[in-house]
Amino acid sequence: MAPVNELDPLPSPSGSYWKAFLIGEIPHLVILALTIGGVAYISLMRRPLEYYWDVVAVVIASVSIYSGWPQAKSDKQRWRLVWTQALHWAAFLITMRLVFLPSVQAIADVDSTNLVVLLLLALGTFVAGVHAPSWRMALNGVVMGASVPAVAWLDRSALVLALVAMVLGAMVLALAWYHFRERDTY
Repeated sequence: MAPVNELDPLPSPSGSYWKAFLIGEIPHLVILALTIGGVAYISLMRRPLEYYWDVVAVVIASVSIYSGWPQAKSDKQRWRLVWTQALHWAAFLITMRLVFLPSVQAIADVDSTNLVVLLLLALGTFVAGVHAPSWRMALNGVVMGASVPAVAWLDRSALVLALVAMVLGAMVLALAWYHFRERDTY
């Protein structure tokens, strides 16, 4: 065995491994991006996103099937995966549509409606990950579920966060001004 020289760079992992890893993670990252995008839109616009969450649910259903497909070895297991995920997400879509009924909207505000739908999507994603079986889907559900209290806190703390951001921005501008002024004097 040849001695290791401290100046030799570490061997880099093969590019094909990282490429396959990233391609495998893209569907799960898309789910998180769609969820974060929907939450951000809700926080800014204060409007319900009925149909957006329906599309997100269909995307999550598709990713659930994609994630569970490698574990399904036979045609029977694959059909079972497809049917269980289709029924699972149909139930969640119907439940989400019930939240947007006029009779429910008469007693719920936009913020609570969107948080309930996000919570339903989180639960659906977690359970889909358990059934698929895909730990990545289950983890997505946990992250989505954890975002529900975070979104509620952000809604309640928006004024404080805006004030903190303005103070930090003013400090950065003051430091930059001081740095450039000091630099010009030399």
